[in-house]
Amino acid sequence: MSSKRNIPTRRFVKPSFNFLIEKKRDGGEFTQEEIRYIIDSTLDGEMPQHQLAALAMAIYFSGMSAQETADLTEEMMLSGEVIDLSHIAKPKIDKYSTGGVGDKTSLVLVPLAMASGVLVPMMCGVEHDYVINTLDKLASIPGFKGQQSAEQFVAQLGRIGGAIIAQTEDLAPADAKFYELRKETGTIPSLPLITGSVLSKKLAEGSEGLVIDVKWGNGSFIKDLEQAKQLARSMTRVGRSMKRRCVALVTDMNQPLGDTVGTSLEVKEAIQLLKGQGPEDMKELVLKLGMEIVRLAGVAGSTLSAKQTVQRHLTDGSALEKLKELVKAQGGDTAYIDHPEKFPAARHIRKLPAPKRGYVHTINAAMIARGVHLLGAGRDEHHPKLDHSVGVSEVKKVGTQVKQGEPLMMIHYNDESKLEQALEYFKNAYRLAPKRPTPPPLIVERVA
Repeated sequence: MSSKRNIPTRRFVKPSFNFLIEKKRDGGEFTQEEIRYIIDSTLDGEMPQHQLAALAMAIYFSGMSAQETADLTEEMMLSGEVIDLSHIAKPKIDKYSTGGVGDKTSLVLVPLAMASGVLVPMMCGVEHDYVINTLDKLASIPGFKGQQSAEQFVAQLGRIGGAIIAQTEDLAPADAKFYELRKETGTIPSLPLITGSVLSKKLAEGSEGLVIDVKWGNGSFIKDLEQAKQLARSMTRVGRSMKRRCVALVTDMNQPLGDTVGTSLEVKEAIQLLKGQGPEDMKELVLKLGMEIVRLAGVAGSTLSAKQTVQRHLTDGSALEKLKELVKAQGGDTAYIDHPEKFPAARHIRKLPAPKRGYVHTINAAMIARGVHLLGAGRDEHHPKLDHSVGVSEVKKVGTQVKQGEPLMMIHYNDESKLEQALEYFKNAYRLAPKRPTPPPLIVERVA
């Protein structure tokens, strides 16, 4: 690991914080020295919170140029420790998703990449609002530990070629301060701040390249398709400017991904996928993202060989073995991977009946996620402990024909009072219509 930056600078006259706020408010462009000063002032607490909030809002409305965003990313990356993985010979590629409902692709892609000879140094940050973190899903496996030091992280990567852990506090600490501020000021959707936040952490963990899944729709914090495309372009452009290989897919999140939403329910679905089974939309996304990973790593040269590599490891059991290896390395009981029926089941399962006959016209994925959160699969200040047995399964997708009374989903729950609250979200999530709609494409655009 390398230490914090020690960059000799030419004489720099510190501007007032008011000057910086007004400069950005009026559409001005920060120099690299000014961005470095902002990051340093954020870290040491020199800039008052109210002025930092005003600055975040100015950036939200005025944006940042490509050069500013690259400078912001680099300065946030260098605000803490930068992990050096150069002593490990394998190509080092990570995957990042902007977060989605039912998205368990990381649980499949990390072991899949490991089986393909790619090293995957994955650190997970805090997810937005109702999205269930990958580590919360893995925590449904008894004994699994998501917390590691940077030294343990590097050692595990050297031993088995992959890890999924919580982001350490020493990596990009400036981003952690900015992220908390963004949550409080309504500036989470700022494209340059998202770009800087994601890339500063991913590049600080030692990645040479990054495959990004930018989700758009009602189940994402990015509701607008054009904004999602802009974010994909911003991330890949900044990644390239920092001499990292980078590719992004813009994907649909206007309905849950896969058939389940929860923690252990999603782990079980991921295990299915690692056996070459599982729902078609998940298979499609895993295949496409997996192909991008192996091509970016140089493991496969052509589209055809990339596809064959991914399909082979999904069907021959090698990726499943890598998941077991990763779970074991992090203290988890691999018997749950071999025998998914060992995961505890909820005391009750009931269907959400279709109120009439017709076709599923739209689904509000965010409402389903909020309902699952209320059942106990999400954390909040009142309920810090997760209930790993609750969630929903057999989710009917857009375009599916249903009869009146036929289940739109199966609800797994333990507490009747929580169910009553959650039901309102589940019922309002579905819209049925007499004519079959055209399901949206899962993958909208590739940006490289």
